[in-house]
Amino acid sequence: MEKIPVVILGAGVAGLGAAYRAAELGRHAVVFEARPTAGGLLDNFCIDGFRFDHSVHLSFATEKLVREIFDKTPYYSHPSDSYCFETDRWLKHPVQNNLYPLHPNERMTLIKSFLGRPEILGGTDYESWLRHQYGDAISERYPIRYTKKYWDTLPSELSTTWIGNRMRRAEFEEILLGSLTDDTPNHYYTKEMRYPKIGGYKTFIQPLIDSAVIRYSHLCISIDTDLRQIHFDNGCVIQYEQLVSTLPLPELAAITKPMSESILSCAEKLKATSIDLISIGFKKKLIKDLWFYIYDEDIYASRAYSPSVKSPDNAPKGCSSLQFEVYSRGKESRFRPEDLKENTLEALRKMRISFEDEIIFMDHRRITYGNVIFDQGMEENRNRVLDWCSSVGISSCGRFGSWDYFWSNQSFISGYNSLDSV
Repeated sequence: MEKIPVVILGAGVAGLGAAYRAAELGRHAVVFEARPTAGGLLDNFCIDGFRFDHSVHLSFATEKLVREIFDKTPYYSHPSDSYCFETDRWLKHPVQNNLYPLHPNERMTLIKSFLGRPEILGGTDYESWLRHQYGDAISERYPIRYTKKYWDTLPSELSTTWIGNRMRRAEFEEILLGSLTDDTPNHYYTKEMRYPKIGGYKTFIQPLIDSAVIRYSHLCISIDTDLRQIHFDNGCVIQYEQLVSTLPLPELAAITKPMSESILSCAEKLKATSIDLISIGFKKKLIKDLWFYIYDEDIYASRAYSPSVKSPDNAPKGCSSLQFEVYSRGKESRFRPEDLKENTLEALRKMRISFEDEIIFMDHRRITYGNVIFDQGMEENRNRVLDWCSSVGISSCGRFGSWDYFWSNQSFISGYNSLDSV
């Protein structure tokens, strides 16, 4: 049986971060990846000369360590301008600060509701937070509707620990200005979005892939923490000195022994969204916006982005592309692929983006794990599972190994620090 000093499960950005740190420490590490390629959520795919990432990825990393790695790759720098579609119009993001395109009576109703918002936070749930921030009318028209689409969960069932700077806090001066003019400042939490000139977002982490020892097509099926052994679906058995896992916590708990029923129960309560990706190649340069949000409930997708705007390298000359993201709670989709495609066609017509004769292809594929869902009480269950990981010598890291709302730079740092966490 082969013995390896550091075994890393998963060749996404967190696992690659762990491998990078192991090399710095002079420790031999091997990354085992279930898929035939590395990158995880940062991987991409190509169709007829079009390249698509696995959902929208843009870097706004500030950490010196991350920038030293990512900035080895030539990149484009985009302003963080985004838009919102509602019914028949486009509004700048964040929508509450850009109400100018609405009818004056609509603007007045929304502002009056904002001025009458609850002065005291009515609960610990996300819906209470929204109503406290924006008032009932703005909340019900925009973020509550969007939450149901993006999380496939009622906002009253979510906690608020994930918000951070992801949601713009309400300021009366900003809302008032945005109701009087469309000449408003960008309030996004970062001003610059970086993307590789060639090769898709994965190119940012290609130096990490090239420097790591990775064994592909190794699906972990069981872990014995007493014997420090890992079994893979191809019959390979490995003994480890230190184990770093980027597997989703529910998956990790399900294949690890010995395992208590109480920890397994906590892990099973952790829920995430999955993503249906509808990727479209167009015959023409139709798309000019980097990404946008969709509030209409009759459109299944909650947001879309343009790979060809991120980089011209992502589409053949004279063409353009879009990718729509549709979220479902859990690993199973709410929709059939054919229904998703038909709905996306209707959305393109409704948004006045394109007609069917301008489309070269429409591709559907699924991402099993998209985002952690912050159900109320989730943190207690997550922390119990993470404490168990530490107690049995597993360093669990990354978006789904830490079970947190990590961006790619945060996932890398999580993996980088994992060698010192147990």
